[in-house]
Amino acid sequence: MDTISDHETPPYWSLSAETVLAELHSSRDGLSTSEVARRLKDSGPNSLGKDRSHSAIAALARQFRSPLVLILIAAAAISALVGEGHETLIISIIVLASCLLGFFQEYGASQAAEKLKRRLSQKTVVLRDGAESTIRVEEVVPGDILHLSAGSLIPADGIILEARDLNVSEAVLTGETFPAMKTPGIAEAGAPLSRRSNVVFAGTSVRSGKACVLTVKTGIHTEFASIAESLERQVPETEFSRGIRRFGLLMTEIMFVMVILVFFANALLDRPLIDSILFSLALAVGLTPELLPAIISVTLARGARAMAANGVIVRRLEAIENLGSMDILCTDKTGTLTEGVIHLDGCLDAGGQRSDEVLLLARLNATLQSGLTNPLDEAILAAEETDAREQSFIKRDEIPYDFVRKRLSVIVASPEGDIVLICKGAVDGVLRICSTIRDAGKEARLDPEKRAAVEGKFQSWSQQGFRVLGLATRRLATPGPYARTDENGLCFEGFLLFLDPPKQGIQRCLSDLARRGIMVKVISGDNRYVASHLAAAIGLSSDRILTGADLSKLSSQALAAKAAHTDLFAEIDPNQKESIVRALRSRGHVVGYLGDGINDAPALHEADIGISVDSAVDVAREAADMVLLRRDLGVLVQGVDDGRTTFANTMKYISITTSANFGNMISMALASVALPFLPLLAQQVLLNNFLSDIPSFAIATDNVDEEDRRRPRHWEIGSVRRFMVTFGLVSSLFDLLTFGFLIFLVGTGERHFQTAWFLESLLTELLIVFIVRTRKRFWQSWPSRLLAALSALIISVTFALPFLPVARWFDFVPLPLSTIRGIVSISVMYLLSSELAKHWFFRREDQRRRTAGRKRRRSPRRLRPERA
Repeated sequence: MDTISDHETPPYWSLSAETVLAELHSSRDGLSTSEVARRLKDSGPNSLGKDRSHSAIAALARQFRSPLVLILIAAAAISALVGEGHETLIISIIVLASCLLGFFQEYGASQAAEKLKRRLSQKTVVLRDGAESTIRVEEVVPGDILHLSAGSLIPADGIILEARDLNVSEAVLTGETFPAMKTPGIAEAGAPLSRRSNVVFAGTSVRSGKACVLTVKTGIHTEFASIAESLERQVPETEFSRGIRRFGLLMTEIMFVMVILVFFANALLDRPLIDSILFSLALAVGLTPELLPAIISVTLARGARAMAANGVIVRRLEAIENLGSMDILCTDKTGTLTEGVIHLDGCLDAGGQRSDEVLLLARLNATLQSGLTNPLDEAILAAEETDAREQSFIKRDEIPYDFVRKRLSVIVASPEGDIVLICKGAVDGVLRICSTIRDAGKEARLDPEKRAAVEGKFQSWSQQGFRVLGLATRRLATPGPYARTDENGLCFEGFLLFLDPPKQGIQRCLSDLARRGIMVKVISGDNRYVASHLAAAIGLSSDRILTGADLSKLSSQALAAKAAHTDLFAEIDPNQKESIVRALRSRGHVVGYLGDGINDAPALHEADIGISVDSAVDVAREAADMVLLRRDLGVLVQGVDDGRTTFANTMKYISITTSANFGNMISMALASVALPFLPLLAQQVLLNNFLSDIPSFAIATDNVDEEDRRRPRHWEIGSVRRFMVTFGLVSSLFDLLTFGFLIFLVGTGERHFQTAWFLESLLTELLIVFIVRTRKRFWQSWPSRLLAALSALIISVTFALPFLPVARWFDFVPLPLSTIRGIVSISVMYLLSSELAKHWFFRREDQRRRTAGRKRRRSPRRLRPERA
């Protein structure tokens, strides 16, 4: 393989570019297609080398990783050793079936998620066979010549051959907030990462400027790969993941106490030791929603597929829950609130009159600049060429755009031989470097009166909704090279007026978001007049505006207090976007950020849910949790609904399963002590749990009431606990009623009792789903067809099971019709009581939530941990 060894002395950053080119057998014209194919075969794809070939085996192994499953397998083995082979076989079959059920669902969900992620393959520009080519980053090989520009994610480690005003964000490697300036040259052999100024690294991004880079290391040989695992570990828990973990701890505590008590109680009653162990462990399994990881994977993957069908690609499945919880959306205006198809509406001289000369200068600047393509330059290029001299100008140099200067300059040679610097940018930024102004075709001193006249025109047009840029020139006497210091003493030539009308239907989208409890806050680099004009046009409030200058004077605490009550953020610097998002999150809001530019990446990282678009620059798209295939808030509204549906169905499974299981386990624990025999055998408990889990997978497809999608949803472990206890106790009450019916009225023996209670326990667990899946009366909200069909199937199996040949495997016996009628009657009374308990419970929860909301408004939450 043509690469430089990791043990090579001296290291490549301490060698000249020509030496490294020779070492890699490459040239400044790049590699040939045939050579690339050979190197790709030798070096492998440019990825972190995560081998997914064993993902199916890993997913299957995860099903057996549960301590409960391992303990059950061990207990079954002990049972086999003492001669209880029949029980061992039955328990082993049920455990295996449960694990396989979880595997097929979880593995299918993970494969679907990976397929969606591959739709967002990252691209890069390389030089192949002497010509530029856009390829997937996985196809980059050592020796490739990369062309990088502002917004590019750097796909490999390499040495800089050429660079112009190159600033690279290396925070992911060095932790340094400010971009590092990079230039060609040679670094010391022992230089740390932060001092290798002639090298760029995979995983970092270009903040400004452009460069030509020779690829030296790819894939697992990069610096990024060496720390990738530690980076993954630094990603903090989402609110949803934290809730799942806390829920798991709650279940573990309850399960541990119950297993110990039941085991010792049965031991004191001189029950067979193996039966007591198996029953106690089966009780623990019955209490635990062991399919929860698979259910969550299936539900999130289905949500991701639904969102993909509606134009939203989910890059991080956990983000679906955050999207459903979002109550503030921060967004720029261009392309989101406006059409994004910007029109050049006027090329005006300094006096405000139409000028072909200003149009010529604008077209030269836009045509000859080689930085990141932007809609304003595209609008200029779409304007008709009016000056035949345009093709006669020759580009000499360029001073690229950056977010501090907010301007871009190109240096051209005119047909007459003059060297002219043409500068285009924000009006205030251009005015700042001007000393003269074009007045009636001649240069005049830019005195305070003329400066005020220019600023007045700028403000007037801005208030009419125009985006206004300034244009200035300077004749240069030196042959170059040129730098930012040459941007001084310019002559102000005129204005460029752009119009970006509000997007069709945007008011309806904003109204839809408001009805879902989501506030929209505009964060824009445009001036306050343009921002407020747009807000008024689309129905957003513009009474409270905070500018970047005002924001810079506020402390973080003051900004946190002010941000939530601010409608528009205007004239905002890139670094301030992140501060605004952080301030909103510190007040307990779940914040979404929609952005597509280089300067949006920090805010996308900081937000609870980062949202970008498919046409965004690499660094913004890779920082996002979700990517919109269409830049349309309507797509996002549908995504919010899908996110809330996904969250609601996940919580349905948790609430339904834990409450039903909790009630059954309490009943079995009490019965195991009170009865002269075990209320259910271990294999009967496991079969009950297995059969009730089958319809649970259909909960991912269940319909969600409109009321459950009207407001942001949050994980509330306290509510889950109260739900479990309330409905668990109702279930236990009717279980005790069943015990009384079977013992005192029917007078059944051990096997009849176990069969009858198995039927009642499973029947109520299956039917309670239709009660508590909705806050409405159960007959007013219909479940999905799949959930109804699977539930009907398992109910039929439940009634038929005692009469089938397999009944003897589980020690079931046929039940008389009178017993079945009694069990059905008790089940119906249980469902009606649960319906009444449901309305009482949710009224109490609503009251509790309102009280908690008032307390939160009086006492803001602590700042949440930053996302990696």
